[in-house]
Amino acid sequence: MLDAVDWRILAELQEDGRLSYNELSRRVALSPPAVAERVRRLEERGVITGYHAHVDLSAVGLPVVALVQMGCYGPLCLLRDEAAVARPEILQLHRVTGDACCVLLVAVPSMEHFERLIDDLAEHGRPSSTMVLSSPVTRRTIGGPPSGR
Repeated sequence: MLDAVDWRILAELQEDGRLSYNELSRRVALSPPAVAERVRRLEERGVITGYHAHVDLSAVGLPVVALVQMGCYGPLCLLRDEAAVARPEILQLHRVTGDACCVLLVAVPSMEHFERLIDDLAEHGRPSSTMVLSSPVTRRTIGGPPSGR
């Protein structure tokens, strides 16, 4: 179970994963060794799973972003094909309930590339795509324990 200090540490690291232990300790009012120990325990418990740079997809040449639902089941299912799942265009892959098997977040350099990707994915089932026009919320910091509402 996480206590209030752990939640404060998580909030700070989600905002800036490059904070030094000295700065983090100042922000959560603990000594640097105490903060380092808490962060180490959060990592060991799998609460903190990594530290990442957030990349602007358009700035790196991937302006076409879409969500693709796959209606695929059985032996040809996309989830059973490691090579397909490893495609660099697939940024996220979620197995879901409902009519779709999975939902993918994909990013590609052009509509032509997107069309080829959809054709390739169709080998696994029925793709249905939704283009991302903008992303008002790209990520949200988890700030405290679930409220249980």
